[in-house]
Amino acid sequence: MGNKRNLGFVIFFWALVVAVVATAIEHRRNERTKGVNGLDKIIIRDRRGRSAEVYLYGGQVSSWKNENGEELLVMSSKAIFQPPTPIRGGIPVLFPQYSNTGPLPSHGFVRQRFWEVETKPPPLPSLSTAHVDLIVRSSNEDLKIWPHKFEYRLRVALGHDGDLTLTSRVKNTDTKPFNFTFALHPYFAVSNISEIHVEGLHNLDYLDQQKNRTRFTDHEKVITFNAQLDRLYLSTPDQLRIVDHKKKKTIVVHKEGQVDAVVWNPWDKKVSDLGVEDYKHFVTVESAAVAKPITVNPGKEWKGILHVSVVPSNRKA
Repeated sequence: MGNKRNLGFVIFFWALVVAVVATAIEHRRNERTKGVNGLDKIIIRDRRGRSAEVYLYGGQVSSWKNENGEELLVMSSKAIFQPPTPIRGGIPVLFPQYSNTGPLPSHGFVRQRFWEVETKPPPLPSLSTAHVDLIVRSSNEDLKIWPHKFEYRLRVALGHDGDLTLTSRVKNTDTKPFNFTFALHPYFAVSNISEIHVEGLHNLDYLDQQKNRTRFTDHEKVITFNAQLDRLYLSTPDQLRIVDHKKKKTIVVHKEGQVDAVVWNPWDKKVSDLGVEDYKHFVTVESAAVAKPITVNPGKEWKGILHVSVVPSNRKA
């Protein structure tokens, strides 16, 4: 009997040690540090050295690296890390208004707010190897320009294959319904904008944002780039693909809860906080909800997911 008790104690003790070590490792994977101009950022890492970085200013992902240290996102070489200016590059959060589609400042205001790390968020099923949860709440200043109380939760997570997932949860904490438009605006790194194409939007309608959002139908099998392009595609499939011929890799963009998609590259159009040569090395394929605004009733929550992975171009995901 004594031996059984001793064995039970040993098993319990080692289980406790494993749990403590696992917690310590998980804690070490998330590092809070200072970024450009002293702005706080969170770095999450998995066991294979893959990582993502998120600035608390804007709740903005600024880096996503694979196990070889290759950067999979682009930050503008002229990005201004100085509030209240939005940060150019990475993955900006556009809420509660996409672009200039309403009375608010273009692309809303949460990308110009300081988010907080949420240590005990509401439950959210996850298979991630490392993640961080952020939250921003409506402030008195926000309510002056958009009179709706809300909580926006954002989980940034690395998956087992190094994939990146952004889960957005918008809760209505007010007493009346509200509508919003929305997009996540990733600047995906590519070898050269002339060496890629985007798949999945054949025969779909789009609004040409260079022509006052005039509606057209895209009859091309793929989107290629040889000039500025800025299109809002309507009622798009959940999965789109960016094929990089030079790298022989494909960026797979999977989205849920966002039926539209934006494809943008400014080409050589002058953008004040974008380097002259930057356009050659990124494309944005955005998950968006614009044509039909999202409605959230009091006490309810909307959830949207952007999941991104990189696979060899000869493999389907």
